[in-house]
Amino acid sequence: MFKDLSKTIGKIAHVTVSIERKEILQPLIYYIQSKVNANEEIRLNFICTHNSRRSHLSQIWAQTMAFHFNVKNIFCYSGGTEATAMFPKIVETLISQGFEIQKLSENENPVYGVKFDENKHPIICFSKTYFDDFNPKSNFGAIMTCNNADEGCPMVFGAEARFPIKYDDPKAFDGTKLMNEKYTERSLQIASEMYYVFSQIKK
Repeated sequence: MFKDLSKTIGKIAHVTVSIERKEILQPLIYYIQSKVNANEEIRLNFICTHNSRRSHLSQIWAQTMAFHFNVKNIFCYSGGTEATAMFPKIVETLISQGFEIQKLSENENPVYGVKFDENKHPIICFSKTYFDDFNPKSNFGAIMTCNNADEGCPMVFGAEARFPIKYDDPKAFDGTKLMNEKYTERSLQIASEMYYVFSQIKK
């Protein structure tokens, strides 16, 4: 894993996840553990309205923490109820926390390759609907990372299970003096919770 990212994870390891949040995360832990016990592939699709901020942070940190804790056969995806673009501040925030990111296209909805280790395949990120052909069609867990997506998707077709794990949108601080701080804060919150989830998995 990249040195600066390892340092970030070292700091995250000391972050305390509240009892309330642990209770919210527990069903996801049970789901992942059941798949590990059955020696099955684990597919997680993180869903938010626009697939621009929270769902990408969740996808990237979940895949990274699975690698960190050596949880095998896990494939993380993200999607929205509509497609927009991965917000540039997310890219900037993740680079500052130790990821290496390559912009692979220059259109209105750019494709990014996000690397956490020099020898591992990059996580491919771009904004898409949760039912896009890039994402799994069945046998996956749907993690709803925002209220609007949770309310707007009463059913996620193909999902084996659904987990409402919601985060406040850093978009509320766009264009303000607190923007950098709040994006960093949200990324680290998601990272610490994904760290906790994968630290609980018994292999």
